[in-house]
Amino acid sequence: MNVLVTQSMLFPWVGMLEQVRLADIIVHYDDVQFSKGSFTNRVQVKTNNGPRWMTVPLQHLHLGQLIDEVQVNKSSSWKEQHIALLVQSLDGAPHIRDAINIVREVYASNYESLGALSRASTLKLADYFGLLQGKRVIDVRELDISGSSSGRVLEVVRAVGGDVYITGHGARNYLDHKAFEQAGIDVRYMRYACKSYPQLWGQFTPYVTGLDLVANCAQNGIQWMTSQAIPWRDFLDQELPSQ
Repeated sequence: MNVLVTQSMLFPWVGMLEQVRLADIIVHYDDVQFSKGSFTNRVQVKTNNGPRWMTVPLQHLHLGQLIDEVQVNKSSSWKEQHIALLVQSLDGAPHIRDAINIVREVYASNYESLGALSRASTLKLADYFGLLQGKRVIDVRELDISGSSSGRVLEVVRAVGGDVYITGHGARNYLDHKAFEQAGIDVRYMRYACKSYPQLWGQFTPYVTGLDLVANCAQNGIQWMTSQAIPWRDFLDQELPSQ
């Protein structure tokens, strides 16, 4: 079973959706410390004036707060600002209505935490492309596993019956690959294809919200999700850009 353990992201880039595509089990890992500058509450959109950040404002944030404890600003004005930004950035895309409807559906609900909001946005995008069929989605708190860092992730993968752990490039900085190997779990890193699709506003960039793929290609966008995961030794032997 391929397992993905991930912090929730706000309407994430295509590379994150490709991780979901490869996984059999998705574990949302939101009982960890929130980091300012992460993709949990912000994502880039491409506009005719260059990339811009779409950011969810927070309230009562304090040092050490966990992702699933962080509160979203209760004002609804930022939601309409996001939609206005997306309408501007996706103006002229053939399936802009699909993208805007996804955002409106997610934003129609009130969420207890930033983690819940970002999780809903990721799952909504993944479901649009049919990526959740036959898969398990789990909140890590359901597993009641203590610990931290690499050791805890290993226990999470073992607890859900995984034998392959799929991860992004950042894990190379802390993951104990040998411990996973000794536990009979194959660690595989994403090799992002960053395959270009029809996109507005000049030179193609893959590092924007997956809503961009929705607006430009609709559900056919899944054909541009071609990235695979490679064994950790092969990955560490290469100089790949982090994402």
